[in-house]
This record gives sequence, C-alpha cells and structure tokens, in this order.
Amino acid sequence: MKQFAAGDLTRNTGDLFEAAAVAPVAITKHRKPRFVVMSVERYETLTSRDTGSQKAYAVNDMPEDVAALCDQGIEDYLNG
Repeated sequence: MKQFAAGDLTRNTGDLFEAAAVAPVAITKHRKPRFVVMSVERYETLTSRDTGSQKAYAVNDMPEDVAALCDQGIEDYLNG
C-alpha cells in the first residue's frame, strides 16, 4: 500500500488523490499507518451490506466444491 506522511499532505495532495483513485493509500504519523484514504466507490463496496456472491465458511463446514476450489487456488499459488 502506498504511504504518505501526514506532514507532507499539503505539498502532495494531488499525488495522494491520484494514488487513492487507484488503490487505498495509508497516511502515516510518526512512521506508523494511522488513516486510509480511498475512492468513494471503493469505500461503498467495502461497507455495502450486499455481499453479492461472497460467502464465509468455517473450514469444517465448507462445501466440497468450495473446498476443492480453495485447495486448487492454494496449489496454484504455491506452484507460481
């Protein structure tokens, strides 16, 4: 995640907004991330109550077809 120091915000506002339009940006204070700036669209997606096709399962309760996809994804990641 791209980072901007809080003290540099007035000098780099355009750069911050440009970066935040692409992906969330961390604002640091004393070299530690304190805040995140992101586009409204990204924020609304994250805070939307409509989860669409996303679902969460405990590993033991995961349907077999989802477990197979998960296993394949992990294997693909490990193999590059």
